[in-house]
Amino acid sequence: MVEITIRKRPRTDAVVTQRKFFKKTARGKVIKVIRERYLRNDVSCGIEHCGLCESGSEATLPASGAFDHELYPNGHLIVPDTNVFLSQMDLMESNSFNPHIVLLQTVMEEVRHRSLPLFNRLKGLVKAEDKNIWVFYNEYRSETAVIREEEETPNDRNDRGIRKATAWYNEHLSLARPPIRGKLQPPLPTAILLTDDVANRQKAEKDRIPCISIRRYVEGMKKSGLLLDLLSTAGEEIEPTKAVAARQVLYPAYLPMSTLLAGVKAGQLHQGHFNANQYNYLEGNVPAPAFSKPVLLVGREHMNRAVQGDIVAVEIFPESEWKAPADEVVDQEATLRNDDASDSEEEREDDEALAEQKLLAVEAAKRRAAERQPTGRVVGIIKRNWRSYVCHIDSTSLTSSNTTSLSQQTVFATPVSRLLPRIRLRTRQAPTLVGQKILVTIDRWLATSRYPEGHFVRALGKVETKEAEQESLLLEFDVPYRPFGKAILDCLPQQGDSWIVPPKSTTSPEWRDREDLRELLICSIDPPGCQDIDDALHARLLPNGNIEAGVHIADVSHFVLPDNPMDHEAAARGTTVYLVDKRIDMLPALLGTNLCSLRPHVERLAFSVIWELTPDAEIVNVRFTKSVIASKEAFTYEAAQLRKDDPNLNDDLTKGIRLLNSLAIKIKAARMAAGALNLASPEVKIQMDSPESSDPIDVEQKELLETNSLVEEFMLLANISVAKKIQETFPQTAVLRRHLPPPKTNFEKLQDILMKRKGMVLDVSSSGALAASLDKCLDPSEPAFNTLVRIMATRCMLSAEYFCSGSVSRDTFGHYGLASPIYTHFTSPIRRYADVLVHRQLSAAISYTTLHPSLHSKSHVERTLDVVNKRHRMAQMAGRASVEFFVGLALKARGEKQTVTEDAFVIRTFRNGLGVFVSKCAFVILVHPVLFLICFIRLGIEGLVMFKREIQFDADKYTITVPSDNGDTTISVFDKVTVRIEVEKDANTQRGKVKMTLVNPINSSAL
Repeated sequence: MVEITIRKRPRTDAVVTQRKFFKKTARGKVIKVIRERYLRNDVSCGIEHCGLCESGSEATLPASGAFDHELYPNGHLIVPDTNVFLSQMDLMESNSFNPHIVLLQTVMEEVRHRSLPLFNRLKGLVKAEDKNIWVFYNEYRSETAVIREEEETPNDRNDRGIRKATAWYNEHLSLARPPIRGKLQPPLPTAILLTDDVANRQKAEKDRIPCISIRRYVEGMKKSGLLLDLLSTAGEEIEPTKAVAARQVLYPAYLPMSTLLAGVKAGQLHQGHFNANQYNYLEGNVPAPAFSKPVLLVGREHMNRAVQGDIVAVEIFPESEWKAPADEVVDQEATLRNDDASDSEEEREDDEALAEQKLLAVEAAKRRAAERQPTGRVVGIIKRNWRSYVCHIDSTSLTSSNTTSLSQQTVFATPVSRLLPRIRLRTRQAPTLVGQKILVTIDRWLATSRYPEGHFVRALGKVETKEAEQESLLLEFDVPYRPFGKAILDCLPQQGDSWIVPPKSTTSPEWRDREDLRELLICSIDPPGCQDIDDALHARLLPNGNIEAGVHIADVSHFVLPDNPMDHEAAARGTTVYLVDKRIDMLPALLGTNLCSLRPHVERLAFSVIWELTPDAEIVNVRFTKSVIASKEAFTYEAAQLRKDDPNLNDDLTKGIRLLNSLAIKIKAARMAAGALNLASPEVKIQMDSPESSDPIDVEQKELLETNSLVEEFMLLANISVAKKIQETFPQTAVLRRHLPPPKTNFEKLQDILMKRKGMVLDVSSSGALAASLDKCLDPSEPAFNTLVRIMATRCMLSAEYFCSGSVSRDTFGHYGLASPIYTHFTSPIRRYADVLVHRQLSAAISYTTLHPSLHSKSHVERTLDVVNKRHRMAQMAGRASVEFFVGLALKARGEKQTVTEDAFVIRTFRNGLGVFVSKCAFVILVHPVLFLICFIRLGIEGLVMFKREIQFDADKYTITVPSDNGDTTISVFDKVTVRIEVEKDANTQRGKVKMTLVNPINSSAL
């Protein structure tokens, strides 16, 4: 659809409206503000063949209106209010919902103010070719513009404007088609105000404006059965029926937002993100800056309807009530398996509620006093994190066994993520949706309901099918995967694949102020099969005995210009997502795998960082330049290693690789001496059958070579050098990356375990001290012990994050893991949007281009990096989940139940189980489908061994004791055990998951 463009007219032809108001500045000064609007009468209504408006070819609404509604047989168009788009966007986006819509300017602006993500979806809706939407600029048409009255709230003013615009449309329709004497005129269509606001409807009815609720409107449509499932309950009025009034209030009411914000500001309340406990559904926590440990929330009443990721306000209990986290695995499915999904009955002290209270009472008696941390309760939600979630219908919650019945049922939708509560869902499709992955959106969570309510969005397909599981995985981790649209592709060079760097010329824009580095012996070193080559290197001896080394990065910012559709899409995606069998690109493939890829023997645009270094790897100087390069070779890590090590090769390119390697060794040594951490664990490579089938056939451990380290060290050096340059030039808005030192309390448990179990001291006073003490955590009898401790230490760390330099204090810029005082990401602009921003800032810093205004805005940079940080985290989780999914596929391909017995380390003890970690030897002794499985576990996802009967648990000594007829068996953290590994269907994901049972020193399956 096309939005209208308001034609310019002389100011004398317009009506001027003025509004005065007073505004308080940040410094407390009160100023008078006058806002003016110039009103006109030529803003088009969008109705075809309207003689009054001269709509022309841009008009999109048929003069007859739509005829597919039982209540409006004479034709109609709808005028939705703001809340319709805020709460019913899934319905509005449905291909089956196609009424003629007038979208008011007032509504668009209010949606933009209330929710930027929904505003972006609304813009996409307006442009959709299968929708019939006209944007009407009612704020600029003289007959529909309204001025806020004295003591009128902005919301009431907007509602009045929407009603006035609807009334004007009905009057306008009658004037646009005046009666002709002697001719029978077809009936006029009606403009209908669509709103779930009861007060707004009452005012509209009083003014004789046609209006209807969204549910009543959908019920009158031809495809109402399917569309009703898409309706959100969020905008519906709660009828004060006896059944509702009789319900028990299960959760405390939230405090008003003004009270929450004032409480946080005064330090009486604490704000933070709610994190659910994956092991215990009755616990959650909220990290708060005022405390060294997160605030513990015990029981669903104290979590008070918070959902994973919500920003909440927490009230802290007196210190006498502080508690330690539970030591027991508590499964929601087992405890609440008999809950009734129907909300028609009173939710009183049922069996499940009593079981939950009993469980909390038992847990309270077992909690350790020595590890107390602040406890509290959620008193309000500052910002919801609700979105669409991948779920499946719990078949036990169906009230009807009739698989063909289309009667509405209330059922449970179980999310894939264990961090989320079950969702109540009203649907007419329940029997047909059983056994499928579906998308569900949470609408509301009433204080009288144990579970949130949601609505069905769409079905993804049958569980465990590759197509449905892959799409559900992307949706689960909120990965944008839609194809690139026409507006984005139109931003690419018109020459397409045939684009080349033009011949060198002073008039060519590509060659402007670029260095010609085509003669340098530049090469790339990447994993096998790499197509998006975004970095290349070179090194050569200088006449003065020093060494010139260069890192050359694809000049993506030459093709991705600021503030165009491709830039907006890249900013929304944030990063390329790498899955087992495919990748979801941040940029169109034409750029990533061709025009920006630094392929060999092809001239490419680059952004180069060139150092002069002494033979001892000390930097003499560094310069940054846009360049044109021609890579001489694309090596794999293995090929580059073989070339470096071959004594028979002494050509200049090989000498350059050896120079780079010798410098990298010294640079790394200096970095490690400064306190950099070595916490990396081995990576795995998944072998696929073929690109077409995407079937896994084998997995092998990646061997880390010198050339891996060579590339890593120079990429780190480039990122550090660029970070210094852009921060010096743009101290308020430089895009940087930091890794904050972890709170010392994060290491307390690991320190205690190491001391009590091994007599080892872990010094966490600095990154250097930690690195040194990790080097000393050795067990001569178990070579894998040091790697295990490093992995456990990694889990005590904070995550690295992108940030805006002007938003934090200078002393928090540092990267703890790299022991660098400043850092950024510059070296992978093909796959990371943060790098694109850094390229733009560096380009301006060397005066190659001017900096786009958006990168002068600290608030804009902050918002952008918030999205990039979120996308980066989600991409990592999606990658891990993809591997887990292919584990199931590989085992399923065997056609039989597979088990394997393997050694593992105990890494955690519970009152009813053990956390175990499979040892490294699994890499070399197992056949390929199970090898696939064990390699996945080796990536850091441990298994859980559960005991069905009572065991003795010593929390202070990190041991469990299992009584048996042959004597008690004690198992401690760091003990080596033997486990049986198999795959079973996970109740949440409906995919295969690792199941472990202990076989030595005891057989847990017999307990």
